[in-house]
Amino acid sequence: MSGLNPAQLQAVHYVDGPLLVLAGAGSGKTKVITEKIAYLIHSKKFAPEHIAAITFTNKAAREMRTRVAKRISKQAAELVTVTTFHSLGLKFLQQEYKKVGLRRGFSIFDSDDQQGLIKDLLPASADKDALFAAQSWISKVKNMALTPEQAQEHAKTIREKEIAKLYSRYQERLRTFNAVDFDDLICLPLQILETDSEALTRWQAQIRYLLVDE
Repeated sequence: MSGLNPAQLQAVHYVDGPLLVLAGAGSGKTKVITEKIAYLIHSKKFAPEHIAAITFTNKAAREMRTRVAKRISKQAAELVTVTTFHSLGLKFLQQEYKKVGLRRGFSIFDSDDQQGLIKDLLPASADKDALFAAQSWISKVKNMALTPEQAQEHAKTIREKEIAKLYSRYQERLRTFNAVDFDDLICLPLQILETDSEALTRWQAQIRYLLVDE
């Protein structure tokens, strides 16, 4: 672990509970995560298939995967999960799809698909501002992990209450198409883990050490 300063080494070696590392850009956070994965495996504290590292972009995930592969064996590197939040959410839903009313082989709606669906649900007189406002608010409440029912309770203004009702119809339409949107890839796994103890126990056994690079 050459090249690590004392604080970085402390972060690498600490495995007894949650750990938050606050550091600026270019200070070596990704290096710490890479070295920690190697430490966890070389010290035999965790098997590689039980370790997951998550980041925001595909590019960052590829970079981290390359770094990890240089520090551990090829066999171990193939077992470690290094991915993005959305990709992990997709993997989760591909196993737990029945719990949220989906069928195998569900589709993922991109932003254009989402706008088209919302436009169909809005009154014909609605303009682009109304469309974008509805899309933005739905995304906002999904990122708060709110169900349509919870979103209606969260809505404050008359406009928000109207969009909350549209959110409910939007989700129903998505299920009709056997589809999710990108926000669902984060929101739905959270809802399942918060309400289904069996799924929570199974995934805790599957991912025993989670590292997040944000």
